[in-house]
Amino acid sequence: MDARDPESSAREASAHRRPHGRATPPDFDAAHFRHALSQFATGVTVVTTRSEGRPGTPAFVGVTASSFNSVSLDPPLVLWSLGVQANSFPLFHAGSHYVINVLAAEQLALCKRFATLKGDRFANIDYRLSPTGLPILGQSLAWFECHNRSRYDEGDHVIFVGEVERCGVIDANGAPLVFHRGAFSSLTRIGD
Repeated sequence: MDARDPESSAREASAHRRPHGRATPPDFDAAHFRHALSQFATGVTVVTTRSEGRPGTPAFVGVTASSFNSVSLDPPLVLWSLGVQANSFPLFHAGSHYVINVLAAEQLALCKRFATLKGDRFANIDYRLSPTGLPILGQSLAWFECHNRSRYDEGDHVIFVGEVERCGVIDANGAPLVFHRGAFSSLTRIGD
């Protein structure tokens, strides 16, 4: 039996709640915010899915994204975000599945291809199809095939939460491609 006073328990619980309201306007400009964000090193991924398959259009689409993160082990959930202005946004938003490919340091050209190339980004590149027919990029470090579980509109991006149905490690010893301070690099191990 809890011997605490119910009133003090209520006060304690109330003290841990955040007030609901609006944030104050930022005291910085977009350039300063971008500079501060660039201090955080991120891995780089390419997220792939099917296109609508209209005649004369590529069968698949893919985008470079450095916003990938794990969310939960049980159930297995990951997240990433995409700008609402991206040409492929409607396909990712409406689609049921996508694959997140974790890029290796040697895949910088592939990263840039999926960030800037117009047209068929999959032409003449190494990939295989997942069990549900989505592209897994060759020589990636790992991949996660996700059900498009949840989408959250936040600012000029949408946060996608994917429930991982299948995943794999292609190169467990490879170095990851990293984005830090506006440039691409790799990691150097500094300790055990």
